[in-house]
Amino acid sequence: MEKLVERIKTHGNVLGEGVLKVDQFLTHQVDYELMKEIGAVFAERFQGSGITKVVTIEASGIAPALYTAEQLQVPMIFARKAKSLTMDEELLTASVYSFTKQVTSQVSISKKFLSSEDTVLIIDDFLANGQAAKGLIELCQQAGANVVGIGIVIEKSFQSGRQLLEEMGIPVVSLARIASLSEGQVSFLEGDA
Repeated sequence: MEKLVERIKTHGNVLGEGVLKVDQFLTHQVDYELMKEIGAVFAERFQGSGITKVVTIEASGIAPALYTAEQLQVPMIFARKAKSLTMDEELLTASVYSFTKQVTSQVSISKKFLSSEDTVLIIDDFLANGQAAKGLIELCQQAGANVVGIGIVIEKSFQSGRQLLEEMGIPVVSLARIASLSEGQVSFLEGDA
């Protein structure tokens, strides 16, 4: 997606060999117009897959997931990283390691929002080592839901996440694929959309 690549080039900031900061439009401040276009691209790519729910993880995955769900006209569910007092029902839970935060979190979704009747599209902001997406897949599997695809806004293709997910048999569509963050520069591969 050329518009996304251009935003990364102009507003992305390489913080190290493996870290790209995109807080100008995705991970802190959200460019709703760009997110709406991203949602439309994901919806178009996965249209006809029978999707009944879009699933993401809080927080930066919420904006692209919500616009994708809007385009597909289905509910969006986000996995919570912390249990609140209002989450008193049975939960689906999985452990997720964050590459950026260097911490493992227990993420959860209420069982009442996912079932074996659901066909799920997972959307996330970044794909690095694949642990967030893998955790979301595990939550969906616990519910008996069928995951038909994973939409990623920005993939760090030099890390192992895509391979992990493809080995699980799930198609991955990444809008911007980064080949390298070496020497403070972002190098791109061809995106999937």
